[in-house]
Amino acid sequence: MEGRPEGTMVVWTAERRGLWRGQRAAELVLATRVWVSVTPSDSDMSRHPSSDTHFCPLCRFSRGAGWCPMMEVSPERTQQGRGLVLVRRRPPAPPGLREALKARLRRSCACSVRGAWALLQDLLPATRWLRRYQPREDLAGDVLSGLVIGIVLVPQAIAYSLLAGLQPIYSLYTSFFANLIYFLMGTSRHVSVGIFSLLCLMVGQVVDRELLLAGFDPAQDGPGPGANRSALNASATMLALGLQDCSRDCYAIRVATALTLLAGIYQVLMGVLGLGFVSAYLSQPLLDGFAMGASVTILTSQLRHLLGVRVPRHQGPGLVVSTWLSLLRSAGQANLCDVLTSATCLAVLLAAKELSDRYRHHLKVPLPAELLVIGAATLVSHFGQFHERFGSSVAGDIPTGFMAPHVPEPGLVWRVALDAASLALVSSAFSISLAEMFARSHGYSVRANQELLAVGCCNVLPAFFHCFATSAALAKSLVKTATGCRTQLSSAVSAAVVLLVVLALAPLFRDLQRSVLACIIIVSLRGALRKVRDVPRLWRLSPADALVWVATAATCVLVSTEAGLLAGILLSLLSLAGRTRHPRTALLARAGDSSFYGDPAEFEGLVPEPGVQVFRFTGPLYYANKDFFLRSLYSLTGLNVGYAAARRKERGPGVGAGEGEPVEGRDLGPGSSTAALVPSATCFHAVVIDCAPLLFLDAAGLATLQDLRRDYGALGITLLLACCSPSVRDTLRRGGFLGEDQGDAAEEGQLFPSVHCAVQAARARCQELVATNSTL
Repeated sequence: MEGRPEGTMVVWTAERRGLWRGQRAAELVLATRVWVSVTPSDSDMSRHPSSDTHFCPLCRFSRGAGWCPMMEVSPERTQQGRGLVLVRRRPPAPPGLREALKARLRRSCACSVRGAWALLQDLLPATRWLRRYQPREDLAGDVLSGLVIGIVLVPQAIAYSLLAGLQPIYSLYTSFFANLIYFLMGTSRHVSVGIFSLLCLMVGQVVDRELLLAGFDPAQDGPGPGANRSALNASATMLALGLQDCSRDCYAIRVATALTLLAGIYQVLMGVLGLGFVSAYLSQPLLDGFAMGASVTILTSQLRHLLGVRVPRHQGPGLVVSTWLSLLRSAGQANLCDVLTSATCLAVLLAAKELSDRYRHHLKVPLPAELLVIGAATLVSHFGQFHERFGSSVAGDIPTGFMAPHVPEPGLVWRVALDAASLALVSSAFSISLAEMFARSHGYSVRANQELLAVGCCNVLPAFFHCFATSAALAKSLVKTATGCRTQLSSAVSAAVVLLVVLALAPLFRDLQRSVLACIIIVSLRGALRKVRDVPRLWRLSPADALVWVATAATCVLVSTEAGLLAGILLSLLSLAGRTRHPRTALLARAGDSSFYGDPAEFEGLVPEPGVQVFRFTGPLYYANKDFFLRSLYSLTGLNVGYAAARRKERGPGVGAGEGEPVEGRDLGPGSSTAALVPSATCFHAVVIDCAPLLFLDAAGLATLQDLRRDYGALGITLLLACCSPSVRDTLRRGGFLGEDQGDAAEEGQLFPSVHCAVQAARARCQELVATNSTL
């Protein structure tokens, strides 16, 4: 090439090809055209099979000659213009708070037809995907899955009304509105939103508590026994709320709708504020443990219906234990008809579920076992007159049609504010996790904030129509997927099935025994109860996660579901803090003459770099682990630099760095001028901290590094940082770690793009100091 000096080559570099090892593409840029001396031998390169170019094993790019920009270049060559020129991109100055708020407000308030249509599509995703709907490919699967889910929903809705302490018609209302609203607003194609056993349990506990406070007996349909205290409580509470003419069932649904409205408002606010990430902090072991503990509570609450006995509805801590003691005391009063019916239904349902699981690959449609059992049990109970002859408890009259909308009572809303928070959190966590799980398995994406809005609207709007809390349910979502669901049009079909039952078929279930409904609930808990088998595997994988699982489940059973959820959250956060408080540390060594540095405990044949200690801290450096960081560094390097620097300051500047300190080797003596500059030859003269695993720094971590550099500097030891991420580098720059001169020169002298660069720079500085001392 014209003008090329002899023995050199011209390098035309793309931005990515000129990167130092371990840095991002947006951070470093090479000069477009530089003259480079061809010093590496061809033995360092592998010949490309199809041309005369060379293939570098470090950067994986083909080169036209024996040179690769990924190979290290000493700082001297860079300064003399004989090597690569690295130009770091300066990030743009962040806008001020006022400018940022103005820009955000301007974008939010900008109004146009296109923006309004985009906003409508974001709020109602159905308006986007319905225009691209393909009936030939999707309609058959959607209709089939919608019909199956609708058939499954009807018996489950009637059964789960027992958990919530409400009449069956309200569960049917809830299933209808939830499916219809999620069809319009949901971003998941396969999730089934509706009544969920865990939420029904939480709603039922709040309803029972408020019924007791109002003087009603949750176990019966009328006012409780006429004790003076209960009557006074009832009159005071009902008069204060303006509900003195409200019956037991009326008051129960008022409490449930108030709870549902406030939980939905919480979820909508979380979606508007972009807090969809909050549910990610509820780990899967926490949710599984919560599901297990809540399932045991649900199972306990349904045993009284299986046996046909009347026991008090216990509240507060120890609910499960108290209920079991009451059941044992009342076991002799069990209704024989209910016991035989329960045993028969359990056997049939469990056998049908096992057959469905075993032959699910051969069945295009799951067996509607619940619907068949309910139909048969209703006919047998009606013609056998079980309620009149044997006193079996039945579902009772179920009205048809819809009731007039009603605004939830403001006084009740404030009474259940705390209960609504836990309900909203559990509902959001299960809904978002299920939506993301099905999206990953089917290759599409969901928006967590929109899911919060969708589930929140499934609670807010139906609360005015006598509905209670809903969320995504795993069992129905799996059935939906197995029956060929392609889009949320199947939810509209399911809503139509439920609407048919509400308008015409609901009275047919009048003579259905409550023991049959309890059997359906208990069988639906199989999946959650089986999760206990995952604990040994989870313990082998992560003891901390297994502890969270066990503690959450045990607290749910022994105390309450709300306490279990709180305990699980606290333990999850503590385990996360514990993992970052004591991360893994190591001194790195070099592999031969390469630029690779690794942990000798992990790789064989690594040789420590003479005179340089390379320290790796695999975690963030913040206020909680800064002491562990220092202890690990002091222990691995054999020098407590803080103590040594303090003693040296007391003794005077002539004392060597290693005098009287636990550092291998000996000092050159107080009379040596080298002792104040460089420690003895058998000691280390530099410490390099590998910051690649360092996720972030806070103020305490930055102060730790500054104190460490000061103490090492007092002993003549150089502290260098390598592989700093952009966020860590920015923190160091803003925190004044680079000193008064914050330019490129100051940064390049203290921060290095790789460990090998830092080691080479430390060795060069040591040689310069030795040469200076020799001259002196």
